Amino acid sequence: MEEDADYRVGFSSLYSIHDHLGFQGTIKNSPSDFIVIEIDEQGQLVNKAMDEYFLEVSKILPEPKNIAKKPKLDFQTGTFDARSNQEVTGLARFSSGEPNLQSDSRKEDSTSDGTTSTWEEGKADLLSSFLDEKTNEQLSQFALEIKEQWNLKRESVEASPELSLGRFLEKNQRAALHSVVRQTFPFLITVGKNSEIVVKPNLDYKELCCLVSEEEALDFFKYLDAKKENSKFTFKPNTNKDHRKAVHHFVNKKFGNLVETKSFPEENCKSGNNRNVITVRFREKVHRSEKRALLQGQERKVVYTAFTLRKENLEMFEALGFLAMKLGVIPSDFSYAGLKDKKAVTYQSMVVKKVNPERLKSVEKEMEKKRMSVFNIRPVNDPLRLGQLKGNHFDIIIRNLQNQTNDSANLRERILEAIENVKHKGFVNYYGPQRFGKGRKVHTDQIGLALLKSEMMKAVRLFLTPEDLDDPVNKAKKYFLQTEDAKGTLSMMPEFKFRERALLESLHRFGMTEEGCTRAWLSFPHSMRIFYVHAYSSKIWNEAASYRLAIYGCRVVEGDLVCLEEDVNDHFSSSKVHLVTEEEESANTYAMYQVVLPVLGYNILYPKNKVGQWYQEVLSHNGLQACRFKVPTLKLNVPGCYRQVLKRPHNLTHQLQGDGDAAVEIEADASLALAFDLDASCYATVCLREIMKHDV
Repeated sequence: MEEDADYRVGFSSLYSIHDHLGFQGTIKNSPSDFIVIEIDEQGQLVNKAMDEYFLEVSKILPEPKNIAKKPKLDFQTGTFDARSNQEVTGLARFSSGEPNLQSDSRKEDSTSDGTTSTWEEGKADLLSSFLDEKTNEQLSQFALEIKEQWNLKRESVEASPELSLGRFLEKNQRAALHSVVRQTFPFLITVGKNSEIVVKPNLDYKELCCLVSEEEALDFFKYLDAKKENSKFTFKPNTNKDHRKAVHHFVNKKFGNLVETKSFPEENCKSGNNRNVITVRFREKVHRSEKRALLQGQERKVVYTAFTLRKENLEMFEALGFLAMKLGVIPSDFSYAGLKDKKAVTYQSMVVKKVNPERLKSVEKEMEKKRMSVFNIRPVNDPLRLGQLKGNHFDIIIRNLQNQTNDSANLRERILEAIENVKHKGFVNYYGPQRFGKGRKVHTDQIGLALLKSEMMKAVRLFLTPEDLDDPVNKAKKYFLQTEDAKGTLSMMPEFKFRERALLESLHRFGMTEEGCTRAWLSFPHSMRIFYVHAYSSKIWNEAASYRLAIYGCRVVEGDLVCLEEDVNDHFSSSKVHLVTEEEESANTYAMYQVVLPVLGYNILYPKNKVGQWYQEVLSHNGLQACRFKVPTLKLNVPGCYRQVLKRPHNLTHQLQGDGDAAVEIEADASLALAFDLDASCYATVCLREIMKHDV
């Protein structure tokens, strides 16, 4: 086995089970040449139109309101209303409509008649009701000194002084004092240390004052602290795009887990300067009151909306990022049964959480700009799971047909021979090259290996490695590798690169360290993080399958693993796997279509022959001999699974288009149309590779 320790091959060198010569041609000349339609668990194509789905507005499920109302403050006593003695645990989500940008929208906490609120008039009295005269004076003096330091020197306060206001044993009293101090002095922050309240300079306020006026900064931090349900805050109109970007970046970096920002054209703008305003609104948050509601028998029903997503020439994660932004949710709120090709027209089932059907329908026009559309929209009770599908249907056109080099045989005969071979004997069930980032400098499996080894900084650098292109995305990546300046790179990275921007925002916040890079990877949804680890496992599986066939061929041998059940996917347990004995090999007890190989994880069996030895040597070579396939810092646990070595296409049909008489050679402009179904997790490009005998 020693000579096989470094058996590392590229996709083009993987073993093929057929000896026909094949033919050449091109696929994906355009996305419409490669159509993928998901087949659901009932065997139905998901693009098939459903019965017309009628919903009256009164029957539409409302958006979830997982909101704990803020307790009301009695301005006379400085205590909370007895009807609500709970702490705030959630923030209101804004409505789906466009904001109403009135000229006084930055001060929505004012009373309806335009006069100053009771809060502003009575703030001094409120502080007196909490603090004794000496502490109150110390607080005022502390605030004055902070402002003087900031006025004398523009940089942030270095020593970060603090002032203790004393201990307050009652929880409600502490909550009220936190709010009163922050509303009275928005340039200060309060920190709880057990029952003690400490006041410090609000350095975020100071930083914001470098971008906007002090009046706006004061109003913004009052808005944040008030947490007024369904409220919004609007900065003054601005024509400078770079300045607006800086404000967006500041708010999202510092408070992105609480609020979100959007730019809108200023209403009734007569200057003609295309001035835009930045509006801030609170995000929805899940909170502990849900548990209390359950205990009270008031079970909350989470809203799930299912739909079919059609996308064209668009990466799935990019599509999800765009949808999440438009719907006001996060990418992990979407669930799906499987990934789909980028350069193709694809149809797949999706479920989104916390969005009702009407809300989804409201963004249909915006989706069209990204070559996306949704239909079959309806409410459901549960999200989707990966692998929750029967397979995929493919309609593919292969153009520019020609014989392989130095092959003078009839091309039509070559094509028919190849199709018949794969139709009846199947193909090697490799993971397709698109799983690894076909044509890129850095493949997804390399990133997955770095994550498995907890090399977080290396994984970040690999993820942000540029291609040899001069477009804005690769210019930004090149700048980052040269400088590690996350903030500068973020300003260069296009808005549509959601994954890159999420990573850079976290790096800017937490720093380019191992810990900072770990936090950056956690900004990705779990499905995206584990995707890279799965890519590494998939690469090793491909090489193991190729090695297995190269040394043993298409016969079942002692030590092989076979699956004892039919109609299984890649997610069956080890209890369904059997180790072939010497007697069973001699008796030809099992067929090659039952042979499976493990996809790496912590809960798998390895073959008991040369293939099992190969796995161990490759893991050792990659520095994973002690790997348990768990990355606790990234919340990743990879149990592993099994995958059949051979697969067959179902319902395979073909048609030569533009072909003349069968007795003459195929014309140069002829093309081959193929239609077939594949089981879940099988790749059409791999099936085509076996038919054509060259990479596609």
